[in-house]
This record gives sequence, C-alpha cells and structure tokens, in this order.
Amino acid sequence: MEQALYHPEHGYYSSGRCAIGRKGDYFTNVSVGPLFGQLMTAQFAETWEQLGKIDNFIIVEQGAHDGQFARDVLESAKSRTPEFFEALDYRIIEPFPILRERQSQTLEPFRNKIEWRDSLEPFTGVHFSNELLDAMPVRLISGNTEKLVGLQGERFVFVEHSSANSAFNQAALDWAHSIAANLRRGYVIAIDYGHWGDEFQRDIQVRAQHRQLDSPFDQIGHADITMHVDWTSIIRRAEADGLRLAGFADQHHFLTGVISTWPDLLQTRSSNSTALSRRVQTADADRKTKRALQTLLHPEMLGRAFQAIALAKNVDSGAPQLAGFKFAREPRCALGLKKPNQ
Repeated sequence: MEQALYHPEHGYYSSGRCAIGRKGDYFTNVSVGPLFGQLMTAQFAETWEQLGKIDNFIIVEQGAHDGQFARDVLESAKSRTPEFFEALDYRIIEPFPILRERQSQTLEPFRNKIEWRDSLEPFTGVHFSNELLDAMPVRLISGNTEKLVGLQGERFVFVEHSSANSAFNQAALDWAHSIAANLRRGYVIAIDYGHWGDEFQRDIQVRAQHRQLDSPFDQIGHADITMHVDWTSIIRRAEADGLRLAGFADQHHFLTGVISTWPDLLQTRSSNSTALSRRVQTADADRKTKRALQTLLHPEMLGRAFQAIALAKNVDSGAPQLAGFKFAREPRCALGLKKPNQ
C-alpha cells in the first residue's frame, strides 16, 4: 500500500495520477464545490477566536491534493472575515514536488499567505485534514495471522504469515503522535470515513473511475487504496500524547452545526450592477448551493459516511464547544470510550 500510493515515481498520489471528481476516481467534500471550504473557514475562525484572536494563527493542511480547499478557505476568509484573514498563515505539508507545483498554481493569488513544508513543524492554530487518514498504509492482521505480499511468478499474491499482535495502523498512530508533539496550542480537525469500537472492519477498498476493484493488485499505481479509519485507536494514542478529545460527529451533524451558527454562509453575494443580473446569478447560485448541501449532508451521500473529529491542546476545557459539535452526542459516549479518570 505504501509503495502503490507513495512511491516517488510510480505511486498513485506522489506521481500526480490521483484524479478526484466526476471525471476522476472518487469524490471528496472538496469536489462538491467551494461551499465545504466556506463552512470550514467559519469553523477555523471560531477556533481563532477561542485562542484570543492571536496574530500568526496557522492553518496546517495535510493531504491538500491540488490546493483547491486551501483556495476556497482563503477566498472565503478574505471576503467574509477580513480580520481573521489578516491574522492567518496557511501551511501545506506536501513532500511530493508534482503536487506542490499544482498547489502553487492553484494558490497563486494567495502566494503571500502560503508556505510549504515537507513534514510537520511546531505551530499554533488548527491542523486540518480531509480524507488523509484512510489512505495511510495499514497491515492486514486478523488474530495471529497477517497477510503479506509475495510473488507468484510475475504476479503479486497474498501470503499468510503468523504474526504477534501489534498495531495494524501504525502510520496513523505515528501521525497522531507527531501532531501532538508539534501543536503548541489549538485544535486538530480531521474528516474521514471510519468505524469505531465493535463496528470496526479491517477491509481495504480499491477504487478507480468510481468503480470498486476486486484486488489491491489491480491497476497498481493507478487506483486508490484505502481503509476505514479506526477512530478509537487514534484517539487513545492522541490522548496518551496530551491531546484532548473535543468533539466527534458524523458529517451531517457537524456541518449542520456550523450552518445553524452562521446561516448567512448560505446567502449569495453579488456585485453585479443590475437588479436583473443579480436575480439571475442569485437563483443560479442558490441551485448550486442546494445541490452541494444535499451532497454534503444527505445520509445516503456524504453526510453519514464521513465523520469529523476535533482534538485540542492547551485550550481551556471550559471553552465553548465548537459550533460543528453543537448537535453531537458527548464524544466519549458516542465512541464508547470511558472517561479519562475511569
């Protein structure tokens, strides 16, 4: 999985072959349009307010693909919350040159706001990822048996091997550890598709051109390989490293909380000079917004499949709950976790 996705020359992501959207291999929240970025900008601005409206507030994004989400966020912040826009810097973690170049082109209008890093560095602000964790390499372990990859002639095959119990998702656990070590103060907000507790299923999914493939050995380097995120193990690792669970909800409830707090986010703004052109543009924008909302919120689309999680560090535990979790259950209860002192 690591080689198929991240090999410097042949990897699905690192080579730039990853294709997202209607003409690509799969949809993401960003594919729906700028609305997702606009809603997340409001949530980011709230975290900035909770930290005292500090200068040099850093948004760190991992898994930025072509930079469209970052552009949506910066455009929304500039037009709707200029004070927040002035205070923020946007940092993209991107080790692959071809993706960094695409991001640079997409974000050219905001070149003074963007910085790139190969890996995480200390920051104060918010770390954000959308469908990052599901693409981190995993081990296929069931009981004391692990499936390894071998060769049969010129074909890749699975070979079963006895294995002592160990973390199947070590890369994701290392990610949580790294963020905890580098976040000085602020939040981590991750959106992904996963399971927790007894529901967890360790089944990999392979997709190309919106079709589910039968094997990770099909179209190697040209197909996406993912696994549902095990939220429980990631939270336990994050808490052990000093982060606090600050919220958990499915995407439907998370985005509904944001919208209910800032309903004006759905209002259309137009600078056209005539009343007729404003009405035409507004009607068209309203139709696009309704379609985007349906895709992002509907339980049969992205609303139930994805979950949002928030982790906090050096933020007062008595601080108001983030807007995205106002309709969510108490997170530890929702995840079936005991309270820290139990």
